Order: sequence, then C-alpha cells, then structure tokens
Amino acid sequence: MRALADRERIGRFMRALGRSADRDGTCYLTGGATAVLHGWRASTIDVDVLLVPESDALLRAIRDLKDELRINVELASPLDFIPVVPGWEERSVSIRREGRLRFAHFDLVSQALAKAERAHAQDLEDIAAMVDLGLVDPRAVRAAFQQIEPELYRFPAIDPPAFRRRVESLFPDASS
Repeated sequence: MRALADRERIGRFMRALGRSADRDGTCYLTGGATAVLHGWRASTIDVDVLLVPESDALLRAIRDLKDELRINVELASPLDFIPVVPGWEERSVSIRREGRLRFAHFDLVSQALAKAERAHAQDLEDIAAMVDLGLVDPRAVRAAFQQIEPELYRFPAIDPPAFRRRVESLFPDASS
C-alpha cells in the first residue's frame, strides 16, 4: 500500500530520481507536490511530474521509486489539461538540483488556471492558498486566461464560458 507523500518523502524521491538521471534535464513538480513543498498542505496523494526531456532511465526509476518509497507518482502537468501561456518554463520556479536533474515548480499561474478549470474542492483550497501566500497575482492569472482563451478549442472537455466564469470568480479584478 502506498502512503501519502509528505515533504520528507518528496525530498527522498527528488534525491533518488536525480541520482538516476542519465543526462541533464528538468523535473517539473505540480499539484500536491507544489502545495507540500510550499507548506500549505502537509501531504499529497500523489506526486505529479513533467520530465523534460523524458528518458527511459527516469521513467524506469519512477516505476521503481513508487514501490521503494511507497508513493504514487503521476506523469501529469497543466499541459495535459489546458493550453498554457508561452514562457511557462521561464516562469517555473527552481527548487534545487539533484545530480543532473533540476527540479522546479511548474509555472504557478498555469497551475492555478488548471486548478480553476477542474475546480475540485481541493483545487479551490489550493487556489485560495496560492493567492493568500502571494504566490499568484489574480491579475496575472486573469491575463493568462485571456491569452489562452482562444486556444481552448484544443481541449474539447473544457466548457470555455464556465471556465471564464470560474476564473473571474476565483481571481477577482481588484480594480472593479
């Protein structure tokens, strides 16, 4: 049985995955892992990652580490659910380097938008924490939504008007 991933388990995962890297790359953490490392949650059900570039060595390591550390690891990021504003890589905040692998939080504005689109209870709590901690500026999230809105047709599961209403509700314009 797999356990919840807390800060210590995520750190062990990062160290071990970094040792497994056979070339330079970046592992972007997203979702619950970001929440745990930023401190607004104590644990997460799974560690969501995006590997750039993907490599067989890292994918095999993830398979083994899931069992060794008894954690769930998913290959998932906002790119799988919504269009993201170009330049997300530069806006992704570095965490640290382990071996040949750089670890970073996937662009927080993109994470906030993906959470707004999904809008599960935990997502809404995460959005509130991100705003309260000053990790995302509601104006920046609204501006990013305006940039991606023309591309929403590429994700047929998204209801664009409903997504827009959620963004406007969750990220109010302070000037109005």
